Order: sequence, then structure tokens, then C-alpha cells
Amino acid sequence: LHEHISSSLQLSKIYGSVFTVHFGPRRAVVLAGYETIKDALLNHAEEFGERAEIPIFRKMTQGNGIAFSHGERWKTMRRFTLSTLRDFGMGKRTIEIRILEEVNSLIKYFESYHGKPFDTKMILNNAVSNVICSILFGERFEYDDPVFLTLLKMLNENVKLLGSPMVLLYNFYPSLGFLSGASRTHMESQKAKTLIKMVTAQSHLGITCCRTYGRYLYVLKESKKPHTMFDNGNLLFSTLDLFAAGTETTSTTVRWGLLLMMKYPEIQRKIQEEMNHVVEPGELPKLEDRKKMPYTDAVIHEIQRFANLVPMSVSRSTPTDVNFRGYVIPK
Repeated sequence: LHEHISSSLQLSKIYGSVFTVHFGPRRAVVLAGYETIKDALLNHAEEFGERAEIPIFRKMTQGNGIAFSHGERWKTMRRFTLSTLRDFGMGKRTIEIRILEEVNSLIKYFESYHGKPFDTKMILNNAVSNVICSILFGERFEYDDPVFLTLLKMLNENVKLLGSPMVLLYNFYPSLGFLSGASRTHMESQKAKTLIKMVTAQSHLGITCCRTYGRYLYVLKESKKPHTMFDNGNLLFSTLDLFAAGTETTSTTVRWGLLLMMKYPEIQRKIQEEMNHVVEPGELPKLEDRKKMPYTDAVIHEIQRFANLVPMSVSRSTPTDVNFRGYVIPK
């Protein structure tokens, strides 16, 4: 991935901020640089707004879900998800309470090691996933819950497989699927889908009065409306997308934060001093404290910039011909 980014940057110096590359038989247009990307996503949002169809995700999801569907199905599920998450309090105190509860559990887990070293990967995945689970299913899992741990291990395995050379080869030449790792990736995805289906069904049976994202999807599916997009496939993969995408990106960012705080203890010390001035003893920092903690806010932004988790963003497609910066990008 690092070589891919470096190559794209070098090509942009030669050919400008808009140029074409070929990934096997697939042609792609690369937009390079802040101003060019900002222009495309803000001033030409409709023209560049569609998700591209990626062979491995088409095989895994059959066009369902949020992350890698496209066309009208993607727009409908994205609209529904944003609306529902806002209804549940995205960016508001209701979700903040769930996050703070999980932070307390995470702190207790850290303290249980009494200063001894330990691997943070799985426990941070667990903690972040639990916040997402509380939104999707209305409940959190214990960190040693076998179903929860199995699901997380499957998702981690899928992330590794999706970045493997064999899966990249499949994306270039889908006809070679039988020779590549696509079948294994598809199999792992189906296992994860089965587990999500089981947990979702349990949440519907046990907490039918609870307002959760999964419950909303389930009710819409059961409404029996003709030609609805809220079917079993979309219910499962939309839930899986939120679970997987939210877990991996957020937990990896937090791990980078821990690493950088250890590497730069003087910055960690300044953050602690700022917190001591703003946050009451024994309390956790809250969203409302953000405006009083400019140094901490700046450090969080710098961690996100430095970690650069999705440097190439998500592939997009153009639903119509686009005139952009002197170039015609075909449909």
C-alpha cells in the first residue's frame, strides 16, 4: 500500500492532479492533492458520489449493505443509516453515555495488569465493538464472551485477507477467482454473517421493545412492503458493515494514539495537565469539554493525520460523463 501511494504521488508530479492508471484490464482515474479532491467531493458531489463496484465485495455481499453496495441501493441504505443513527443520538449525549460506560470497563481491564505489558489489539477491538453493539443490538458483551471473540477474530481475519496479494489479483482479474484467495475470503465473510444473524435474532427475541439499529431494520424487513430494499441480505450486511468498519478504523486509531503517547511522553504530559485543569477529579472527559481542551483536540487530529488509515479513500464511480478540470471522465 505504501508503494502504491508513493507511486501515485510520483505520477501526479509528472502528469498533474488528474491522470489515468490501469489495474489489470480495469481503468481508473486518480485524483491527487487536497484542492483537487476537495473540488471533486464538494463541488461535484453528485458526479463523484457513487461507490465503485469491486469484485471481491460483490462476491461477498451480493450488492447488499452500506460500505460496498452502489447505485440506488447504496443511497437508500446510507440515508436510512444516517437518519437512524442521528435518531439514536449520534454526536449527542445518549451515545456519549454508552462510550463512557465502555471506557470505564476498558480502564478496569488495563488496571488489572498492574503495569505489566500486554497486547492492546484485541481488547481495543472489543471495547470499540461493544459501543457499536450497544447501538446495533441494544447490549454489550463481556470481553471474554466466546461468540463475541469468535466474531472479532473472523473480522480481523477478513481484514488481513482483503489486503492480501491474491485478493488484489482477484480484483484485477475476477475470472481467476478459483486460483486466488477470494473463495477463502468469501467463506470467512459467510461465517461472520452467520454469527451476526444469530446475534441479531437473539436481540430481536430478547429486547423487542428496545430501540436499536438492528431492530429498525428488522421491523422494516417484516413490513412486507413490495420491492423493499430492507430484506435479509441488506439487514445482515448493513449490520456487519457498521460492526466491521467502525471497529477496525476506530480501534486502530486508538492504538496509534497509545503508541505515539508512549513515544512522546512530553505531549502525553501536556494533555494530562490540560485535563487536570478542565475535568473534575475522578471524572472522564466529555464532548462538552472539547472546546476547553484545544491542545488535546489538536493532538487527536494529529494522530488521525499521522495514522492515515485510509489514504486512498474508497473507490468511486461516475454515474454520468463528467467534465472536471479540463478532462472528460466517462460514465
